[in-house]
Amino acid sequence: MLTEGKLVRDRIPQIIRADGAEPVVYVADPVEYRERLREKLREEVAEYMEADETTAPEELADVLEVAFALAADYGVGPEQLEKIRASKAQERGGFAERIVWTGNR
Repeated sequence: MLTEGKLVRDRIPQIIRADGAEPVVYVADPVEYRERLREKLREEVAEYMEADETTAPEELADVLEVAFALAADYGVGPEQLEKIRASKAQERGGFAERIVWTGNR
């Protein structure tokens, strides 16, 4: 696990500068970037798990943003990711019916 720093959204350094501070940043290499995206996904999922009904949609949007970035890192754009999702939903279904499996007889 990486210890120093964390992956932030692209405009965060600009926002910090607008607030009068000077951020210390660097651009991650491809290997570190993927590792930091995976770390960020864990962070965003944890924040979603702690969210209440009011903040949950915003936290889900953060999870989605990281998922899109990870997909892009694998060479998969949002449209292709949606096609993969839709194909899986067509083949296996979604989660709308709230089915809970408890095993087989």
